[in-house]
Amino acid sequence: MGKKQAGTGPLSRRPDNSAFKQQRLPAWSPSLTANTVLPTFYILSLVCLLLGIWLLITVENTHELKVDYTNAGTCEECFNLRKSPNDSTTACTCTVSFHVPTTFPGDVFFYYGLRNFHQNLRRYMDSRDDAQMVGRKNNLKTPSSYCAPFDYDADRNPIAPCGAVANSMFNDSLTVMYNLMDGSKIQVPLYRKGIAWYTDKNVKFRNPSTNNTFPLQQAFEGTTRPLYWQRPVYELDDTDSNNNGFINDDLIVWMREAAFPNFKKLYGVLNRAQGPFTEGLPAGNYTLSINYNFPVEPFRGRKELVISTVTWFGGQNYFLPIAYLVTSGLILVTAVVLTTVYVKVGKRGKNMEE
Repeated sequence: MGKKQAGTGPLSRRPDNSAFKQQRLPAWSPSLTANTVLPTFYILSLVCLLLGIWLLITVENTHELKVDYTNAGTCEECFNLRKSPNDSTTACTCTVSFHVPTTFPGDVFFYYGLRNFHQNLRRYMDSRDDAQMVGRKNNLKTPSSYCAPFDYDADRNPIAPCGAVANSMFNDSLTVMYNLMDGSKIQVPLYRKGIAWYTDKNVKFRNPSTNNTFPLQQAFEGTTRPLYWQRPVYELDDTDSNNNGFINDDLIVWMREAAFPNFKKLYGVLNRAQGPFTEGLPAGNYTLSINYNFPVEPFRGRKELVISTVTWFGGQNYFLPIAYLVTSGLILVTAVVLTTVYVKVGKRGKNMEE
């Protein structure tokens, strides 16, 4: 016997007569009345106000000082020298004096800042070879096509690290001197290692595998430095051999692209174990000495040293406190308007009846 054929009439596709398929399940629907909505608006306004005040006080407890050294002090000559690509390898040093008005207590962070430098351009961000940066030897000799035109030099030697991101690495050297009352100067000691993210230092960036019988230089044999670098990648740090190659902290910090054209990147952390810096950065006069290498005139940018303290909230950033305070004000205005309408109209609109 054959199987009974299902019905083909107009009711054959009707859903089952169940509570789920017929949408008869029990549900809760809030009753939005003035007695429930208006208190909610006032409470939200108060919460946002308290959060905004709390964050504003937290931000006010941080200290930040920016020193623009693009063409300040004696850097005018270096600024003009870097306008010409032919003089990119000519050494130039300059100094800028600045004053710290109040003591920066606790841990103090030193950043270099750039303005109008768009690291967030997609073509720029793609111009790198991540496989090369994790130490794969095949990619050292055959860089990714994404790195073009910064993949090979004029003699067809592969560039390591390749790409526009590495080629434009910030390469100014900054030294801060503390001017004492007797006229002498003390160099502000900085921790220059340990400034990169742990995952970047130990996962995303690795040197080509080597053994103890030959130096790191031989691992990069057959490659050349980026066009605008003054040193090869295996000689970035002449004071610490373990801070060279693709695991150099400054290189790793630079390779993490910024989201906005005005940004700052960590350069060092104050070493509080020496001299007058045990309690932080003391107030007084300072001198910034710069090995001026990075050109900013082609993109109409600016360079600066940023000195800052941080809290659990981070550095000095007023965006979030102001956003909470503005939101609190908007909610309060809305609540007042709704309250006025409710009072004028009355419950169920009885005052609108003629």
